[in-house]
Amino acid sequence: MDDKLDQIIKISAGLFVKYGIRSVSMDDVAREMGMSKKTLYLYLNNKTDLVEKILEYHLKNRCCYGDFITGKKLNAIDILLEVSKEVSKNFQNFNPAVMYDLQKYYPEIFKNYMHKHMDIIQDHVIQNIEQGIEEGLYRDDLSVELIARLYLKKLEAIHQPEFLHNNEFNFKVIFEVMFESHIRGIANKKGVKYLEKQKKTFNFNIG
Repeated sequence: MDDKLDQIIKISAGLFVKYGIRSVSMDDVAREMGMSKKTLYLYLNNKTDLVEKILEYHLKNRCCYGDFITGKKLNAIDILLEVSKEVSKNFQNFNPAVMYDLQKYYPEIFKNYMHKHMDIIQDHVIQNIEQGIEEGLYRDDLSVELIARLYLKKLEAIHQPEFLHNNEFNFKVIFEVMFESHIRGIANKKGVKYLEKQKKTFNFNIG
């Protein structure tokens, strides 16, 4: 990817997360980039193209948070705790308006993104469960594919407008609760004991 386009995508994504997609114009993006809108359109066709490129970038580089655990020798529970920390950090200042705007104004793009996103996550959830069973941290009587599908349904649910309309909990809390409840639901006694120990180190507090 062109370095300048990469920069445009990152800066635009930051603006969208902060203000919502609908509230940010291409003029705003050009101004933030310190370039003319004419120059901006050398890299993008329109705002829809920008939204699509941001989601493609997220799928390729961010959605599974794999880079920061690659090469680390972590067990299945530690992997999920690491992922939970990264998700919580990235969603700490997340603006729910982004999801509203994506679903209302870019429904097809959002639908395609979520389909690809969920496929990737399902593969990783299955891999994690199989690893945890092999390590003796998860129960060995689990229906792996079913659990992965149920987990995806939870993810889909929290991206729905009806769920997002309730502002009682922010995304950081939601994801922390999801990760811990998921681990507790599949871990055996050894795994739960290990989770309790690691929670202190990982600062995985949801209270």
